[in-house]
Amino acid sequence: QVHVVESGGDLVQTGGSLRLSCTASGTFTRIESMAWYRQAPGKQRELVAVMTGGGSKTYGDSVKGRFTISRTNYVKNTVYLEMNSLKPEDTAVYYCNVHTVGDIISDSWGQGTQVTVSS
Repeated sequence: QVHVVESGGDLVQTGGSLRLSCTASGTFTRIESMAWYRQAPGKQRELVAVMTGGGSKTYGDSVKGRFTISRTNYVKNTVYLEMNSLKPEDTAVYYCNVHTVGDIISDSWGQGTQVTVSS
């Protein structure tokens, strides 16, 4: 079983910055990818950013140039989402998705963290 925990959501003003963290733990051989999605009220969940195990990054069109997904070599199984120049339309619950390979292939979600950008 894979356990995913997000943190870092908060209330910020337009133009502000936040950094979200996502950590995966449990039983698996390797992480294929870690991704951030978001869902605003009344809208479908959308991809924000994804990083593969090899380090490739992909961003949603609405966040390109403002958000950065990253990881460090010294904090295992954790990715970060650095969010700059935040806009009210970035307000959403941000979810972390982790795709792992082990005895089974697993696609796991965290509980979400709320980001609210005030105008």
